[in-house]
Amino acid sequence: MTTSTTGSELVPGYLDVTRLVVASFLARYRGPTLTAYTQDLKAYLGWCLAYDREVLAVTRGELEMYVRYLESRGYAAATIARRFGTVSTSYKYAVIDGVIPANPAAAVTRPKVAWEGQKRTVLHPLEFAALLAAARTSGPNDHALVCMLGMLGLRVSEACSTDITDIRYEAGYELLHVLGKGAKPADIPLPIPVLRAVREAVDGRTTGPILRTRTGRRMDRAGASRALTRVAHAAGITRQISPHGLRRTFCTTGLVAGIGIRDMQYAMRHADPRTTMRYDTARANLDVMPPTPSRPTWPA
Repeated sequence: MTTSTTGSELVPGYLDVTRLVVASFLARYRGPTLTAYTQDLKAYLGWCLAYDREVLAVTRGELEMYVRYLESRGYAAATIARRFGTVSTSYKYAVIDGVIPANPAAAVTRPKVAWEGQKRTVLHPLEFAALLAAARTSGPNDHALVCMLGMLGLRVSEACSTDITDIRYEAGYELLHVLGKGAKPADIPLPIPVLRAVREAVDGRTTGPILRTRTGRRMDRAGASRALTRVAHAAGITRQISPHGLRRTFCTTGLVAGIGIRDMQYAMRHADPRTTMRYDTARANLDVMPPTPSRPTWPA
């Protein structure tokens, strides 16, 4: 299978019409989303080839078998739901393009994802303060990275792709222009602590990336993950923390502080408020749950 972006094969052995369906679907996406959807379809096409299933003539029952196959591989419910969601959406666009008459995935039973029960790392405010202190000691690039992820809620791809020229002054604010998921632009005001960290990372330069590695190259997703792991270890944080964990920390901290869900949805740049609620890991925090009403005292 070939993608419209690179032309490289996903899984060999398919007819050109199937390649065209996959390529036209993937052409709608870019960046990390394109990478994830490519991996999802590669896994599905590999299954079809291994079990001799016709991709464009697959039945609902066969897709049910694919979901059971994913379950047998030990994938989490959220992973299965995402992988099958990619497959279903690709069939939806095949229907729109007139390649197949109906979406065979429309009535497939999908795993129920209990978002509240998932273990998703969120730092306590004291842990985040320790992380900031360790990042400041580690160097200006690590400090700016932690500030941009944990105090602006940026995705790691957004933070790594920012350039010095993306910062501008307007109406009394320093704004950072980012290109978000789905190529959606956004201008984000920089709070003073973040602005100071960014200026230290820029170090008088006028062009080039804001975040750089120790060798001077643009920091990428892998480099950001390594830097965060190193800084977390220096801060004494024993739990594994990812760049997306800092975005989740940003959202949860805001909701605990009393920011409304609609405002936090805007800050996170989510199209659906339900997505923002999935980031709210404080719902299971007993410290913020309403008190249980006491039993009434009846007169003697």
